[in-house]
Amino acid sequence: MIVPSLSQQDVSLLREDTPGVSQVVHFNNAGTGLVPTPVLDAVKNHLDLEARLGGYEAAAAAKSEMDAFYSALGALIGCKPHEIAYIENATRAWDMAFYGIDFRDGDRIVTGRAEYVSNYVAFLQMKRRKGIEIDIVEDDESGQIDLKALKAAITPRTRLVALTHVPTFSGLINPAEDVGEIARAAGVLYLLDACQSAGQIPVNVNDIGCHILSGTGRKYLRGPRGTGFLYVSDAVLDQLDPPFIDLQSANWIDENSYELVPHAQRFETWERYVAGQIGLGVAVTYAIGFGMERIGNRVCALGAQMRSELSGLSRIALHDKGARKGGIVTFTVEGERPEQTKDRLAAARINVSISNAASARIDLPHRGLDAVVRASLHAFNTEEEIELFVKALGRLN
Repeated sequence: MIVPSLSQQDVSLLREDTPGVSQVVHFNNAGTGLVPTPVLDAVKNHLDLEARLGGYEAAAAAKSEMDAFYSALGALIGCKPHEIAYIENATRAWDMAFYGIDFRDGDRIVTGRAEYVSNYVAFLQMKRRKGIEIDIVEDDESGQIDLKALKAAITPRTRLVALTHVPTFSGLINPAEDVGEIARAAGVLYLLDACQSAGQIPVNVNDIGCHILSGTGRKYLRGPRGTGFLYVSDAVLDQLDPPFIDLQSANWIDENSYELVPHAQRFETWERYVAGQIGLGVAVTYAIGFGMERIGNRVCALGAQMRSELSGLSRIALHDKGARKGGIVTFTVEGERPEQTKDRLAAARINVSISNAASARIDLPHRGLDAVVRASLHAFNTEEEIELFVKALGRLN
């Protein structure tokens, strides 16, 4: 069944709910999305409650709203609520799983060139600590991870397949489902970084076949900053040992013993940004209300429109890759540093970002790039905003 994109009425409603669109053209959703009013209200209301009642008392009064976070995330990615943990950001969520794997000397991690800096430096640290090896799978001719090469790279010593679903520095959407089939056939743990994909496109852990998935609240889900989540399948829960624990993640049995709680909340800490947890649950429910397939269709269509428009400008070089592309568009302007392009667009009240080689050491330098300008669209953006953006770049051109 073909799922339609959002209607113009839907887009109007999204914009009515997003105060920031009256201030800027926001093409930096891969950095932070513009928060919608229901999320702002949820966070502010809980902070007001804390001010009136006290933090502990407010959390107790808002238990049902806090619990709703787990149900909302479960519905978003197709898992059970108890397979979700609330973590303060996507990097820490990823870390809690990765550092919970009992790596041994000689174990191998298979990854691709789209891997993000925070993940890859963790691989390097584990290599230094435990003597693991890192196998980088090259891209295929389209620019996505080469599935045949991936399959060939997995050996009896492979402990983990780690993939960034949507990298922060190109329009690529990696074939996460195909990678899941390969990992499943090989019987290897599969860790997916969904930091840029959750909220941008549909993400279903059953379809993907990943055992572990990490994500953030602040980007395409348009939740509060300082919020993230971790999915750990029941099937592999006992294969991971949280790198640190507290009274939230473990029960203290007696003077000499403890036991981990029997669900993904063993990866949480007791102290948390309660208003943020509530706000992220509201943000997820808000996105689900519009339909993730419909949101994803619009985001990808806007990305395709922007690429098409930019391709008509003589001094613009596009740097996106992959058989499937999303709402992140990367480019450079001939004769101008990306920072200069960003500053000139900012003067026109257009938000974009920069992706530097320091965040993509095994990708951008491999393609001869030091940095790219990144424009990242969301469903609330409009075709007219793209036209304004292209005209602004044309004046720079």
